[in-house]
Amino acid sequence: NFARQTLGVFEPVLRVSYTVFDPSRSSRIAAAREQLLASGFAFNTTHLSILFETSRRYYRLLNAVGQKDAAEATLKNAQTVEHAVNARLDNGLATLPDALEARSAAAQADFEFQAALGEIEISRGALLQILGASPYRPLEVQPLSELSVPEKLDDEAESAIERALAQRPEIAQRVAQRRAAQDAIRQARSAYLPSVEFQGDGGEVRAWGQQNQYPGSYAGPVEVWNTNLSLRWTLFDGGRREAELTRSHAEERRAQAEIDTTRDDIEQQVWTAYVDVQTALRQRRAAASLLSAASASYDAAVKSYGFGLRNTVDVVTAQRTLAQALSQDVAARTGVLTQFATFAFRTGDLLRTAPRPTP
Repeated sequence: NFARQTLGVFEPVLRVSYTVFDPSRSSRIAAAREQLLASGFAFNTTHLSILFETSRRYYRLLNAVGQKDAAEATLKNAQTVEHAVNARLDNGLATLPDALEARSAAAQADFEFQAALGEIEISRGALLQILGASPYRPLEVQPLSELSVPEKLDDEAESAIERALAQRPEIAQRVAQRRAAQDAIRQARSAYLPSVEFQGDGGEVRAWGQQNQYPGSYAGPVEVWNTNLSLRWTLFDGGRREAELTRSHAEERRAQAEIDTTRDDIEQQVWTAYVDVQTALRQRRAAASLLSAASASYDAAVKSYGFGLRNTVDVVTAQRTLAQALSQDVAARTGVLTQFATFAFRTGDLLRTAPRPTP
């Protein structure tokens, strides 16, 4: 016989699942922690690069402003020579080629002055760009003449290299990546071990039923529960675990190779920056001597020209030598500042926070 039955069941259940033992869990947590540290050190590396690039562009702007001042002084000197030659030409003491030579020198000086003005705008725009500001925004920087240019480097190459290896974030990042690879090896090995899981649920059942046209009946609430304890152990997986373990070992060797390569690169970078600083300091002293000699030579040439003891070519040559000396002196001073910033960048000193003065 066939009888129609109508059943309504309401069964709220709370189900709990918990891994009692998983040998790979601690390795996964450790690997994730090391990857988080590596990401933080990578951020520090980016931060360090931004600091250095900001310093480099700042000193580039200082150099452009200094070159403009030097070009302006050169233009005034060239115009002074031009006026002196024109005065002698009017008195018949100079020739037209002399006047043309002086005029050419003044025009060249004006050309370089205009180029220096354009370089200031370009350098200011580059600095504002890294600061996240519009290039149209006005920006004033401290004049180069007000800055204290270091005269020596109170550091040794060996100590600088050791300090760089201790505080450059790239090293710490590579070390964290190697530790993450070692945790991955432990995780791959733990795949050979079993895991234990617990599952359980509990609730109650309320039911209503009816068959054909007979009166319905209600039952409940009835307590129901179920618990399971499972042991899972993979005996064969076609060599997947062996391949994963081999790959993890290869990642560890790659991470160690990157540590060695990074250490070699940092040592070379610090050494190069150290030599560049020493070279910039020597160039600064040479540029200062050249500027002093060129200034004295120009003053003497102009004075002698006024007495008719020097010709126009000598005066123009002295003026051009002075212009070159002025430009080189500015470049040498900003070069020292830039090289010191590069040295601080290579050693990681840019990331070090200066102590705050006590009130």
